[in-house]
Amino acid sequence: MPLRWRLALLFALGTAIVIATAGLLFLQHLTAGLNNSLDSTLRARADAEVARLASAGPLPPLPPPSESRDSGQQGDQHGQNPASDDITQVLARDGTVLATTDPAGRQFLADAAQRRAAAHTPVRFTTTVEGEKYRMLAVPARNGARPVLVVVGTGSHLAEEATARTRTALWIAGPPAVVLAGLGAYALTGSALRPVERMRRRLADISEHDTAARLQVPSTRDEIATLATTMNAVLDRLAQALARERSFIADAGHELRTPLTTLKAVLELACRPGRSHQALVDAITAAADDTDRLIRLAEDLLVLARADEGHAFLRNEPTAPADALTRAVHAASARAETRGVRLNLHADAQVRIVADPDRLRQAVDNLLDNALRHSPDGAVIDVTLSTRHGPGADVAVIEVRDHGPGFPPAFLPLAFERFRRADAARARAGGGAGLGLAIVRSIAEAHGGSVVADNPEGGGARVRLELPLAPGPPA
Repeated sequence: MPLRWRLALLFALGTAIVIATAGLLFLQHLTAGLNNSLDSTLRARADAEVARLASAGPLPPLPPPSESRDSGQQGDQHGQNPASDDITQVLARDGTVLATTDPAGRQFLADAAQRRAAAHTPVRFTTTVEGEKYRMLAVPARNGARPVLVVVGTGSHLAEEATARTRTALWIAGPPAVVLAGLGAYALTGSALRPVERMRRRLADISEHDTAARLQVPSTRDEIATLATTMNAVLDRLAQALARERSFIADAGHELRTPLTTLKAVLELACRPGRSHQALVDAITAAADDTDRLIRLAEDLLVLARADEGHAFLRNEPTAPADALTRAVHAASARAETRGVRLNLHADAQVRIVADPDRLRQAVDNLLDNALRHSPDGAVIDVTLSTRHGPGADVAVIEVRDHGPGFPPAFLPLAFERFRRADAARARAGGGAGLGLAIVRSIAEAHGGSVVADNPEGGGARVRLELPLAPGPPA
């Protein structure tokens, strides 16, 4: 069921409950008020009759109903029955009717139980006389030395008619009020949800080819406007993610195309007739180099894809980062010696972290490869491992600094983005795909760390990889 209908029905049900509860309470108070008014009139008449009996000697005859209008004027002033509806009886304690104005003659207006109770305290009750309901009051009295009971009554049909008319009015006016409340809730809910329906239709029209489309934010400054603002923020993030994905796919395709094209050309040349043995060996060697490049690129893309999807690609264990740095520097030394580049390692062997040794080694290899690629011949590359203690956390700091030209200032904010190169032509010629620093950032963030790049004073470029230290032993 639509929300609009559910709210309308709920509001109608609530209105029905409120009207029914208020109507019942009003009827109860109305009935109680009318009965109290009748009881007040009856009490005044009873007191007057008790005083008349007490002041007389022998039992005087009761005045006929037409002569008791004066005693009933108080009831008339309160909107009660006229004097012709008044009944009075004087009873002996044994029930004998001593005097009565009952039009039915000698009909007992009070039964035995009521007479026994009235002998001690006034008793109020309702009885029927000639098919009409009467409100009655029986009180004890004395006629000289003889104890008697005075029973006075008045017709209650006007009070019952007032109650009946009120009940009928509630039955007539209640259902339309409930229907009107439901219709009002339906219309009000429709007006409130109309902006939501517009946003839904707008969202349904937005496709992956219309990434700039956004929702119109209402000027109401309410929850609907907040919802539209939040959804626009979500659309912004989705558009950015889609743009990154498209850029990633385009860049990856471009990087794969170059080695594949080279590999195809080498193989086609090797297939030509008349090629010497050495030419075939050179072609196979070149094809193997291109294949290695493709493998490295595929592995780098796989690491980045796993990091983006949040998949666990780490096998963490207590690790001494100095060991990974030593092995990485030793592996890069052969390449550095061909250009006269010297690698200086200063590592604190006591530093311990919880990390994946293979991924840590991969990050350090990428940093060294980036430093070697941009260092001039005969330069020095400093590799250090230290610790930094701060208010937030204690971290191990791996720093790789070269003394080359440094990062271009415009490149620093983009250094860790994928397929970004400080010198695109030279990097591609040297085999770089622009993924090395991006992988370093993914590995650092997967370990709960961070990485920053800058150009320190004195020239060159510096990259700092910070990883949380392992928890120390308990005190």
